[in-house]
Amino acid sequence: MRPPYVSDRYLQAFISMAIAEDLGPGDHSSLATIPEKLRGRARLMIKAPGVLAGCELAERLFTAFNADMVFDRLLADGDEVVPGDIAFIVSGPVRALLGAERLVLNCMQRMSGIATRTALFCRLIEGTRTSILDTRKTAPLLRPLDKWAVLIGGGRNHRIGLYDLIMLKDNHIDFAGGIAPAVASAVDYRNKTGLPLRIEVETRNLQEVDEAMQSPGVDIIMLDNMDIRTMAEAVIRIGGKVETEASGNINHDNLAAVAACGVDYISIGALTHSVQSLDMSLKAEIE
Repeated sequence: MRPPYVSDRYLQAFISMAIAEDLGPGDHSSLATIPEKLRGRARLMIKAPGVLAGCELAERLFTAFNADMVFDRLLADGDEVVPGDIAFIVSGPVRALLGAERLVLNCMQRMSGIATRTALFCRLIEGTRTSILDTRKTAPLLRPLDKWAVLIGGGRNHRIGLYDLIMLKDNHIDFAGGIAPAVASAVDYRNKTGLPLRIEVETRNLQEVDEAMQSPGVDIIMLDNMDIRTMAEAVIRIGGKVETEASGNINHDNLAAVAACGVDYISIGALTHSVQSLDMSLKAEIE
């Protein structure tokens, strides 16, 4: 199921711009060599192990090129795949198949790469109370697709943009004159606007953790770039009174140790900012 931020309006706009970018005034290679009424079919073949993501989007992309496409989905988003698996078979006008090919592969390879890495990180902390979160470190205009892929991989979404959470990071705190005045201003803003916004505060050491705990209105405390010992002590001091998020330089090697500190969330920018695409190809043939 698509999350609400991947709306029909967003998909229509994204698909329209993506087709315009690639197709331009026409696919002259196909126009020059492929008979107009020739029909064919193509199989999406998996070439590396991972978690599949983007099938639902692929179907919309193919039908946007030509409404006469027939899409037969053999695997579902979220399925674990291995080399040789066939995710779907699509049939229709060959010109449309070839026109959509690269756009479909680009989207599915990126989304599947994100889902695969997210699933790996989720497995590493299986059995703990901690959830994996994404960040805003996404490709511009692709954030809905990137974050959708995180959900498919078993992770959770952090804020979607600047508008759905008050996050007081180091620069906000420094410009506001400290944690206490920054939180007080945020609480006042929330009360005046009536917006149902949670407040998260970034902390860099135990002193700042204590300051955040003494500032009424804080919902989440981020433990940023702390070593394991400091983070564990911070979680003890917070004592479950607010939620906790670990962030900063967390990777495959230290993820389990961070989760063992007892944090509620671990946010990882690498889920989306340095994607390793999942290898796959579209094999076409005449019907």
